Amino acid sequence: MTRRVSVAERLASIKKDALLADIAKHSDWDKFLVEQAVLHFGAKQTTFSCNDVRSVLPDLGKGFLGAAINSLRSANVIAHTGQYVPSTSEATHGHPIAVWELTAKGRGIIAARKTAARIAAGIAERRAA
Repeated sequence: MTRRVSVAERLASIKKDALLADIAKHSDWDKFLVEQAVLHFGAKQTTFSCNDVRSVLPDLGKGFLGAAINSLRSANVIAHTGQYVPSTSEATHGHPIAVWELTAKGRGIIAARKTAARIAAGIAERRAA
């Protein structure tokens, strides 16, 4: 037997679909910005939250930062510490948000980028000489 969906449930579903479509429209550049901010805070601090990341990013639209963070979690770049802190975003009214840390994979990405930067600097130095 098929369950009937209420008007409120249909409207909520439409609103959710619109939000997901808006999140999906973000460019690779927006995703790259979030990734860079996460890797920066992960390299500088043992743990971090979206409060830290949000402080250095432009407004990316409702739900995008959370979706990007979830993507990094799914890719095993970051892991939840089990801790929560109050959100500093006015829109969230201080609800708890997760505290994250880099995984070994995340630290490996940072190490690889540092190595690539050193190699590029050495090449530039040799060309200048």
